[in-house]
This record gives sequence, C-alpha cells and structure tokens, in this order.
Amino acid sequence: MWISWWLWPLVALCTGDQFRNEAERIMRDTPVIDGHNDLPWQLLTMFNNQLQQEKANLTSLAQTHTNIPKLKAGFVGGQFWSAYTPCDTQNKDAVKRILEQIDVIHRMCQMYPETFVCVTDSAGIRQAFQQGRIASLVGVEGGHSIDSSLGVLRALYHLGMRYLTLTHSCNTPWADNWLVDKDDKARSQGLSDFGQSVVKEMNRLGVIIDLAHVSEATMRAALNLSKAPVIFSHSSAFSLCPHRRNVPDTVLQLVNQTGSLVMVNFYNDYVSCRKEATLSQVADHLDHIKKVAGAGAVGFGGDFDGVSRVPSGLEDVSKYPDLVAELLRRQWTEAEVRGALAHNLLRVFKAVEQVSDHTQTPEEEPIPLDKLEHSCRTKYGYSEAPSFHHQPGALLASLTTILLGLSLL
Repeated sequence: MWISWWLWPLVALCTGDQFRNEAERIMRDTPVIDGHNDLPWQLLTMFNNQLQQEKANLTSLAQTHTNIPKLKAGFVGGQFWSAYTPCDTQNKDAVKRILEQIDVIHRMCQMYPETFVCVTDSAGIRQAFQQGRIASLVGVEGGHSIDSSLGVLRALYHLGMRYLTLTHSCNTPWADNWLVDKDDKARSQGLSDFGQSVVKEMNRLGVIIDLAHVSEATMRAALNLSKAPVIFSHSSAFSLCPHRRNVPDTVLQLVNQTGSLVMVNFYNDYVSCRKEATLSQVADHLDHIKKVAGAGAVGFGGDFDGVSRVPSGLEDVSKYPDLVAELLRRQWTEAEVRGALAHNLLRVFKAVEQVSDHTQTPEEEPIPLDKLEHSCRTKYGYSEAPSFHHQPGALLASLTTILLGLSLL
C-alpha cells in the first residue's frame, strides 16, 4: 500500500513504539543482569561510604548514572556491583580498601531491602527475579585487591565475591594488564605460575574469572587454563574500536569455543574510539560479538558510574529498554535478546558453580617472595623471616647483639 510521504514520520514513530513496547514486555520477566556498575565507588568518593547521609539517599541521588528509580525504569534485575580500589593502593592498603567496598555493597542491601537483595549464586538471582528485587552481587575489580594471597582470595569469596577481574589497569606480580599491549612492560607474559594457581583456586571455589582489563596474553592463558567459562564483565569489540581494552576477534573465537561471555561496555572511548558515541554504535558491538562468538556470548556490562562519557541514548541505567528495542529493530530473536539480558550470564554462572569443588584440596603454594615489593611487607612464613613467637631466648640473643653493636652493654 502506498503511503503519503508526510505519513512516514508517524509510521516510524509507531514502529519505534512497537519495538520499545516489545522490549518492555520481554524485560518484565527477563530483566537485565548487568556485569559492572561502579556506584559503590561513587558512594566512597562522594560520601566516604556514609550511606545514612541525606544526600546519599539512593531513592533521590541525582548526580550519578544509577539510583533506585533509574534501576527500576531500566528493568535491571541483577547487578554485579564493583568493589574497586585503585592501582595506587597495590602493595599498600588494597585489602583494607576492598573490604570497605564489599561492606558498602552489603549495607546497600541492608538499607534498601525492598529493592536490593545480596545473593551469591545463580539460584539467588532467579529467586530475586521472582521477588521483584534486584539481585546484588559482588565483583572485585583488580587482582591487586588480593595482595598476591590465596588466603585473601578465599576470604573474599566467603564475604560474597563472585567474580574477580584478574587485573585493573596495572600489572600484578602474577598477571599482565591491557597496557602491556600498548607500551607497558610485561611482567608475567600473561599468567605466572602463581597466576595459574589463582585461576585454579577460583575454579575450585566457584568464582567467575573476569578478563576485562587484562592483556591479550592473559586473556588467552586464562581461557585455555580455566575449566569453567569466563566473562569479560565490561569490554567491547576490538574490530569496531581498536582500543586495547576491547576483545580481538581471535579471542572472541576462544570465547565461543569455551562457552564464555563478553558483556559490552558503554564507555564512549571503547565504543567509538572517540569522545562521542551513540546507542546505535553500542548495538553494533553487540551485533559483532554475536556474529563472531555466537548469540550465547553476548551480555551487557555498561560500566555506569565508572566512566566519564556515555553514549547518547544511554545516559543512565534507565535506558536499557531503548537498547533492547534497537536489537529487536535489528531482527534479533526474542531468545537471543533474553540471552543477552540474563540467560547467557546465568548459564555461565551455573557452569562455574558446577565446576567448583570445595572438597578438593585448596591451592596453597605462596607466591615467591622475590616477586613481591618489600617496602611495607613483613616476611612471616618465608624461610628468611625471623621467628620470635614463643622464643624469648632467640629474641634476647638478637637484642643483645644489637645492643653490643651500639656499645650499650
């Protein structure tokens, strides 16, 4: 049927409404699980984690990409909240800082129980969906947060950590970050022997391995070593934007082979490699990853409240339905959309849980002492460390030697 030219804007508007309505219908029973949100970092920098301050009220907080009304408008049903501490805390107070960020996530759940419920497994996410609450999970961003300690890794697991990003934008003593692929010096050529122990212990515990921020060599090493699928919690496609934080096609092929998942980042610099980007360009990344790695390899990892620039059309967490509508406009099937929203992540999480085995002997070999910076470290447990506990004679002998050297005896 011929339609007058002046009617086309009205037809387009009606079609747009149709896709938006369809997106909302799908998201009512399959809400989005987002892989990475930095609201906890904003709560630290803006309010020093004092959630009871009036200005920190999450029902009215206006300065952030994320608040409770925006989450509800965006049909967010699951969120990995980022427990993050910067690289300059490495070898200093990283563990203290990360404990505080995990604590603030727990307190969010306690302060707003009608909205958030802290969960630690895939079944908990599904239950939260049924309750109409937002399943809240802890993702620790940066391997420097465990201070090269398997004991700390296990302790963070018991506090609710369910993914660990192996590096942030700095090398650890056991894994290399994405800047190695640019101009930084490699330290571990991917993963060191201790880094391999970290991956194996994460498999044993049931912690998802997150490869956002790591070097390409680290990506390949972890994908080849892990017995469970891995995720990229907030990364995009290198072929569309050749930024080293993104995932190359050759690695996307490994993602496909291992049943892993790339949760697309919305940061303009990783979407368009420019300061400006659009919702349509984010959809291009989702399309590309689906084409190369398969529909089961796609998810959402917006990085809201962790970036300074977001695409037009994706200004905050309320805009997810508009992105879903764009995918439907591009003829994604309903099953593919539901996969990207939640089912792909739930599949990966369930597989990680199935691989885990708490009856298996834990990894125990510590990182070699010469791999650590010593400026603020004691050496207890290593062979050259002094051992004075319950040995007053040895302590007295050592003190006597010192005092004689000072001619005080």
